[in-house]
Amino acid sequence: MACYRPGQFQHAYDMNPLYRAGLTGKGRTIVLVDSFGSPKIKNDLATFDHVFHLPAPPSFRVIQPAGAVPRYKRTNFERGEWAIETTLDVEYAHAMAPGANIVLVETPVDETIGVKGFPSMIKAENYVIDHRLGDVISQSFGTAEETFPSRRSIYALRSAYFNALVHRVTVLSASGDAGATDESAIDTSDGDSNYFPFRVDSWPATDPLVTAVGGTRLRLRKRARTRPDSVWNDTTRSSGPAASGGGVSRVFERPSYQNAVAGTVGGARGTPDVSMSAAVKGAALVYISVVNYADGLVGPSFALVGGTSEATPLFAGIVAIADQAAGHDLGLLNPALYAIGDGPGSPLTDITAGNNSVFGTQQLARVKGRRFTVHGFRAVPGYDLASGLGTADGARLVRALAGFPG
Repeated sequence: MACYRPGQFQHAYDMNPLYRAGLTGKGRTIVLVDSFGSPKIKNDLATFDHVFHLPAPPSFRVIQPAGAVPRYKRTNFERGEWAIETTLDVEYAHAMAPGANIVLVETPVDETIGVKGFPSMIKAENYVIDHRLGDVISQSFGTAEETFPSRRSIYALRSAYFNALVHRVTVLSASGDAGATDESAIDTSDGDSNYFPFRVDSWPATDPLVTAVGGTRLRLRKRARTRPDSVWNDTTRSSGPAASGGGVSRVFERPSYQNAVAGTVGGARGTPDVSMSAAVKGAALVYISVVNYADGLVGPSFALVGGTSEATPLFAGIVAIADQAAGHDLGLLNPALYAIGDGPGSPLTDITAGNNSVFGTQQLARVKGRRFTVHGFRAVPGYDLASGLGTADGARLVRALAGFPG
C-alpha cells in the first residue's frame, strides 16, 4: 500500500517555494480541536519531527478550556480513536506549516452522533477566539445533519463561527469519510456503524461560515505525481463506506459565494469547497506511541492514516502560511476561493476523475446483514459535490489568497 511522508506532501502541494521565501507559517497559530486528545502527543510530535527532519514548532500548547479530560484508559475504544485523530491533526498541520505555532484544544466529551460533544467543542472554540489564541481552526469531526433533533439545534451551536467571522479567524471542517452518506448510529465499543441509506451531508462542514475540506487520492512515485489526483474512494464490501464526503445541505440555503455554482448546488449550501489528500491507498505516515487494546494500538510505531481528517490539517497549514504572507488573518476564505475559481491557470487544480458513491453491509445487530448503496456525485470539469473547486497548488494559492482584497 502506498504511503507518504511529510516531504512528499510538501512537494506534491508545491510548498517548497514558500519555505525558501521564508513563508512557513511563522507568527501564526493553528488550532486543532479534538475530543480527549492524546496523552503522548508532545513526545510523538518530537519523534515525528526528528525522523522526518522537521523543526519543532515555535510553540506547542495543549489546553482544555471546556473542562478537564478524563484519565486515559487503554481499553476504551473511543480514546484510542481520538488519540489517532489527534496525532494525525497535529503532525500534518505542522508538516505543512513547520513555522506555525500549534494549539491543541482537548475537550472532555466525545463527539459521536448528533449534539452530544458539540457544546464543549463550541465552548472551547469561543474561548480560543475570545482570547486570540489562533488564526485558523481545524476541525476533523462532524456528523450528519439528520442526526440532530432539529434545525434549531444546529443553529444553537453556531456561536463560535459567528465569533470567528467577526475576529477574522478561518474555520475549516472535514467533509466526512462516508462519501455521499454518513453514520446514523455507531457502536462505540468497537466502532461498528449504521449508515443512512440515502444521501446526507454533515455539519459543521455544511455551515456557510466554514470551509469544507474534502478528500482526494494522490498517486506519487517518490515526490512526483504519476497520475492526476482523483476523488478519494476506498470503499469495499468488507470496509464499507470510505470516501470523500460531499453533497448539499438540508439546513442551510446557498450562500452568495456559491451563486456561480448554483447549477450544481441548487438552492442549498454545497460541500466540499476544496479537497486535499485523504486516501488510505496513499496514506499519511503517522508516528504514535499510545497503547489501546480495544483499538489495536500497540505503539510506539508508525501507522498509515487517511480520511478528510488528514485533508483538513493539511489545508490548515496552507492557510496559516497565507495569513503570514498577507500580513493579517484572512478570516472566512470561501468568498475568495470561489472568486479564484478552478478555471485554467487557477491555483485550485480541478479534479475530474472519481466519485463518492458508497456501499456496504450493516453491522449493528438490529440491521445486521442489510446491504445498501448510496449513489453519490461524480467529479466533472468545474465545481462538483465530490471534490469542490479542486485541490491546492500551495505556492500559487497562498499568493492568490494573500493578494485577495478584503
